[in-house]
Amino acid sequence: MKPEIEPIKKCSQTILAIHDVMDILNGKWKISIIACLCYKKMRYSELLREVKGISGRMLSRELKELEMNQLIIRNVLNTQPVTVEYEITEYGSTLKNLTNTIAEWGIKHRKRIIGK
Repeated sequence: MKPEIEPIKKCSQTILAIHDVMDILNGKWKISIIACLCYKKMRYSELLREVKGISGRMLSRELKELEMNQLIIRNVLNTQPVTVEYEITEYGSTLKNLTNTIAEWGIKHRKRIIGK
């Protein structure tokens, strides 16, 4: 009976960790925003264009939550008019492998399901 406890404990720890990640990256847009910012700094308007289907209000909310979780930095530039850029933090860039893995799986899944 004792040997079975270890796999159950490991499974519970894994599920808890996954729930933590899902709480931080929840929703439809955060992973897409992170993926964009892993490649370059972007202004709000660039993100709004790049993340197809997101509303301005939703983008603002998602950016605030990502900043609160220290995954991105908001830089206000001293320009006229004021320009705001967002960039991935060093901590946030640790998610690049995750976003790449999700993208690769998505490409394979799309091919498998619809052949494109």
